Amino acid sequence: MIELYAWNTSNGRKISILLEELGLTYNYHPINISEGDQFKPDFLKLNPNGKIPAIVDTEGPDGKPISVFESGAILIYLAEKTKSDLLPQDWRARTQVMEWLMFQMGGVGPQLGQALHFYKYAKEKVSYGIDRYMTEAQRLYKVMDTRVANKDYFAGDYSLADISIYPWIVRHNWLDIDWSKYPNLKRWYDRIGAREAVQRGLSALAVD
Repeated sequence: MIELYAWNTSNGRKISILLEELGLTYNYHPINISEGDQFKPDFLKLNPNGKIPAIVDTEGPDGKPISVFESGAILIYLAEKTKSDLLPQDWRARTQVMEWLMFQMGGVGPQLGQALHFYKYAKEKVSYGIDRYMTEAQRLYKVMDTRVANKDYFAGDYSLADISIYPWIVRHNWLDIDWSKYPNLKRWYDRIGAREAVQRGLSALAVD
C-alpha cells in the first residue's frame, strides 16, 4: 500500500498519475498547503523541507515501511519498485528518460512555478519578475515543442519524462499560453491527456 501525502498541484499530480498508470493501491492524504499543513510536525517527519508530495510505502524493499520525498525521487522509486517500462532498464533508453525527467525537475517546474507566481499570484505586480520568468517559460515551451516535433513522447516510448512534464503543462491557461506557437507540444499534450490513467490521476487529488 502506498500512502500519498500531497495536494492538487503539478508536483502532487505527477505521483497520482504514476500510481494510476502502475495500478498501485494507494490512500490519498490531503496536505492543504494553503493552510500550512506541510509545516506540521507529522508531515515534516516525512519531508523535512516542508514540501509536497511525499509517500510512505508500507511494504518497502526490505519489507518494512519506507518514506520518500521529492517528486522526482518518488517517480523513480515507484518505477523501480514495480520494474516498470516507464523507466527502462536499457541504459541508452533510461538515460533519455532521466535527462528529460531532470529537465522537468530543474527547469520546467521551478521556472514555470516562478512564472505562475509573478504573472498570476503576486499581490504586487513586478514587471521585472513577470518579464524574466514569462520569457523563460516561453523558451522552455519552445524547447519542448521542438523536442516532440517528430516524436510522440519525450524519450522514445511513454515514460516518467512525460508523466513529470504533463501536469505542469495542464496549467498552460494560467499563463495564457498561445498554442498556435507550440503546435507540436499541443499534439503531445492532447495525446497524454487522452490516457485514462492520466485522467484518473488528475481527478484523484481534486478537492470538493
